[in-house]
Amino acid sequence: MQTFISDMSGKPFPTSEKVHCRSVSKNILELVRKDHPHITPKSHLAVSELNEYRQKYLEHLFAREIGELTEMEKMVLQKLKEHETLTDKLEAGENPASFTFGQRLADKIASFGGSWTFIILFLLFILTWMAINVYWLVNKGFDPYPFILLNLILSCLAALQAPVIMMSQNRQEEKDRQRAKNDYMINLKSELEVRILHEKIDHLILHQQQDMMEIQQTQLEMLNEVNQALKKIAGSTNNHKHTNGDHA
Repeated sequence: MQTFISDMSGKPFPTSEKVHCRSVSKNILELVRKDHPHITPKSHLAVSELNEYRQKYLEHLFAREIGELTEMEKMVLQKLKEHETLTDKLEAGENPASFTFGQRLADKIASFGGSWTFIILFLLFILTWMAINVYWLVNKGFDPYPFILLNLILSCLAALQAPVIMMSQNRQEEKDRQRAKNDYMINLKSELEVRILHEKIDHLILHQQQDMMEIQQTQLEMLNEVNQALKKIAGSTNNHKHTNGDHA
């Protein structure tokens, strides 16, 4: 495997990690030169070394714009440094297998209790209860009119169903907050990547303009040399003609 020696650390790295300092953005190169003043635009660095300074630059950028970094922003920076996606990690937190039995039960009860199936079945149960006691047992059954036992059952059901639904709502609020955090992290990472891309494009355009100017300057120098050579040839030709005329 071919290697090269980094001008920053003096250590060997694979050639695939070789980066020319001219292709590094100005802001990041300034951070590198603070710790390594001997680095010049002609130096060569390794990608793994450069990534550390890219993360430092982003941290300085955050600190300047939004203040102290949170754990979410630190994780975004870490993923950006490692060139990894956030979706795998974020989707892992939404895995239902990670919920407790009580949380899963509360979600299922709340989902069933807020459906038309529950309403229809509950109405059928009440009508059946009333029909059995009023018509079949001639109001002398186990719960005659005004259905005190049924009222007790309904009250207990409402008393138990309400906190279960609240637990499910709290779980849903936690999910919504987590989704909002995930959206913020993804948007933040996208914004940083776009900003870095803009810097890279600006940097490349600047260097392309400089290269074009150098090429044009070289071409002008070559044209001047050609003109001077032509002038010398023309001058020597004229002198030769004058000399022949004098001899004649």
